Parts: sequence; structure tokens; C-alpha cells
Amino acid sequence: QVQLVESGGDSVQAGSSLRLSCTASTYTPCMGWFRQAPGKEREGVATIDYSERTRYSESVKGRFTISRDNTGKTLYLQMNSLKPEDTATYYCAADRRFVGCDSGSRTIFTYWGQGTQVTVSS
Repeated sequence: QVQLVESGGDSVQAGSSLRLSCTASTYTPCMGWFRQAPGKEREGVATIDYSERTRYSESVKGRFTISRDNTGKTLYLQMNSLKPEDTATYYCAADRRFVGCDSGSRTIFTYWGQGTQVTVSS
């Protein structure tokens, strides 16, 4: 079992920046960030695999950056130029797989955090 704990969510103005963190109880090769807005399905934001290869959704590409610390157990999401449409609960996800991490699909992730709320006002 892998425990994931997110932090860093806040209420900010459009154009601001935030950095989300996710601390895992153990290293997993595949990690990602997802988000879910009220009344919408959970969608992929970004993933990172064991080789540090990253993948982003089109809606955040160029604004968000996913990364890990050197232990690989703390995952970050640097969010710049935030927009009201970025408002959602952000979830950290992890899986032990080495292949297929960049699919972007939430179905490949086994472990999930409880989420952290990001609210962006105009």
C-alpha cells in the first residue's frame, strides 16, 4: 500500500502561481496529478515516469510543471498563470508500473491521495 498526502492548495487570483506537493510513503515509478471540478469527471493534468519523462494535458501545457525531488517520493506541481478554469480539487496518484505511465489515463493509477483544493478567482 502507498499513502499519498497532498498539500499546497489555496484560493488565489487569476494570474497567480501555486505549487502543490504530494508526499508518498514509498517510491513509485509512475506518478501524476489529476483534477476534478464540481460536476465534471476527474481529468489528467500531468504525469511523470521513472525516467522523469513528463506528459501534460493540452489545457495546462506551458503553464504547469510536474517534477519530483531527488528521493522520488515527493511530487510537485508548479502552476503558473492560473486561470479560473483551473479551479478544482487536485489529486496525486501513483502506480508501481514502469510502462504506460504516460498514457494519461486515470485507470492505470492504483493509489490516490485525498485531494487539495485550488480555487482561482477572476
